[in-house]
Amino acid sequence: MTTEPLRAVPVLMPDAGPSLDYYLVLPRLDNHGPATTVEGIVVEEFTRHHDFTTTGLDSAGWTPEAGWWSSAALSRGMRTDPEVLARVLPTSRREAEDVHRALGGGQLPDEPLLRTHFLDHQPIATAPPLRLGPAQPPVGFHERRVYRVLFAKDLRAEQVASLRTAWRSPAGGTVASAASGRLVEHGDQFTWDLRRVGHSLAWCLDVTALLRTDGTAALGSTLSELTNVLRQHGLIPVTTERFA
Repeated sequence: MTTEPLRAVPVLMPDAGPSLDYYLVLPRLDNHGPATTVEGIVVEEFTRHHDFTTTGLDSAGWTPEAGWWSSAALSRGMRTDPEVLARVLPTSRREAEDVHRALGGGQLPDEPLLRTHFLDHQPIATAPPLRLGPAQPPVGFHERRVYRVLFAKDLRAEQVASLRTAWRSPAGGTVASAASGRLVEHGDQFTWDLRRVGHSLAWCLDVTALLRTDGTAALGSTLSELTNVLRQHGLIPVTTERFA
């Protein structure tokens, strides 16, 4: 990527390289164990169309007692059940390795082997892109795309402030946007806004791409990096939709 003004923004965290997503599962709130206790690990991977929209979700969970198992219901609950949401924390592979070892599981399997435990695929319904905004891109660009990445869980005020600093959000912002950013790469322009959704504990990230080049690789990596940043701030991705 280029060194244009926003490129210095730490969009991708140091250990966000692995393509699988990792989560720690805490005990139920009615248990009396220490707050730091971890009951197990969940590993997930979204499946996507060629345009990066979500088509499904694969997952596998692990506990010391049961070993590895696969359940689409668990992944749904991680995004819709408040009790489950409160117990699930996004984490890095490095921390998942430490927890797996500490709970007696030894070395965490590598990612190709973890994928063999994905036995209960959850399809996610998709639809042709909705038209949101002008039909034609601005002069000088050959394509305009708009994406929305939906997230479950909530952000604390200090986490929002951290994102605003990392993304160099304009001072004051807007009522609708909690944090925003901009990136220019090889003439392609990417802008994004983070917003609350409805009255529930949910957020969305709206990303607009104006493409001068083919831009496919840059678009995919930007969506992935932004999603990883929000995961590592505590949010749980639900789906990626396309509006243009």
